[in-house]
Amino acid sequence: MRSIYEIVAGLEQRGIEAALCIITETHGSTPLKEGAKMVVCRNKKMFGTIGGGNLEKQVIEDALAVMESGKPEIFEHQLVRDHQMCCGGSVFVFIEPVRKRNKLIVFGAGHVGKEVVRLSQSLNFQISLVDERSEMLNGLEWGDAKIFNMHHNEFLSNVVFDVNTFIVICTHLHHYDREILAQCIKQPSAYLGMIGSMRKVVVTRKTFIKQEWASEDELSKVDMPMGFDIGGNSPAEIAISIVAKLVAVMNGRILKINNEEKISYTYAGQDRDNNRCW
Repeated sequence: MRSIYEIVAGLEQRGIEAALCIITETHGSTPLKEGAKMVVCRNKKMFGTIGGGNLEKQVIEDALAVMESGKPEIFEHQLVRDHQMCCGGSVFVFIEPVRKRNKLIVFGAGHVGKEVVRLSQSLNFQISLVDERSEMLNGLEWGDAKIFNMHHNEFLSNVVFDVNTFIVICTHLHHYDREILAQCIKQPSAYLGMIGSMRKVVVTRKTFIKQEWASEDELSKVDMPMGFDIGGNSPAEIAISIVAKLVAVMNGRILKINNEEKISYTYAGQDRDNNRCW
């Protein structure tokens, strides 16, 4: 039999929402004791058991509630009072949501793109790096990050976006960045950002409005220039500022920022004279 933790890891890899349920404390007569584990999926499919009967039925409902809230919780069960089980004891069950693994798509394998991928390796991301330039991808190996040596249009024709998708646009050509942004801006995502100078951002906004590629509201949700202003302009420092923003969004610290607020403190990708972007 597979370990319950192997099952959890497999669910994370496949992006299946679930919850891990563990008996942490018991008193008196109970079906199972401390350490019994069960995994409950959103469709109520189960792996393992914490004792069966009405207790298990309620724990499944509690697990679904935890998936909904996203917050771990401990539940107390008095078996006679709560579940009409003649065992007579009490059980404490800790339930923790199994996080869906976030997808991170980095367009562009230049200095910044490579650093973003490298820094994101230890985070909860399934990473894809996309670039048509084979010479920029030769010899790259980053754990389980997937490298796609292809034009962005080919990649975008096959990718599936969802609310757990983080998109970082930092290619070597400005019109590539705008093409990618145009194709991603109406897709569901957790984060969508584009690198560039303030001038590039202004031109992009005007172009998208004029061509009716996006509304003001849709553009307001794009992080451009992306990242936090941490005062550095090297590729590594810019990448740190971008990954910090990804983590902030992932942890619910940034949900929506209006244009004025973003422009006032996010300058990643812009050098001090406003003329160059990585």
